[in-house]
Amino acid sequence: MYLSLANAHTFDSVSIFNSVPDFDKFVHVGMYFGLMSVIILEHRDTIKTTRQLFIIGLIPFFYGILMEILQATLTTTRTGSVFDALADCIGILISIFVWHWFNQAKKIKSDNY
Repeated sequence: MYLSLANAHTFDSVSIFNSVPDFDKFVHVGMYFGLMSVIILEHRDTIKTTRQLFIIGLIPFFYGILMEILQATLTTTRTGSVFDALADCIGILISIFVWHWFNQAKKIKSDNY
């Protein structure tokens, strides 16, 4: 949460942010992929359906939207962005699809033995 609301000039010394166009979108994808993956791993024993995965995915999705709104309203050096929220959503979806693929591969392997 701190990094989401920190002064934008905090990141000026990180040269990759300045040299790669839209690098922050990759950061958003990675952060929300990681967040959703942790949520999935923490609840892996209780998640039974893909529908449940998508419902659980609403938690980081709305958190990401809230962070964009807070950036737009509470900070003077940051702006909220629909594209950042879209990148968050992409990270969440990648995590869901990776988990779904992993579970399908695991089921196929256990069926063969």
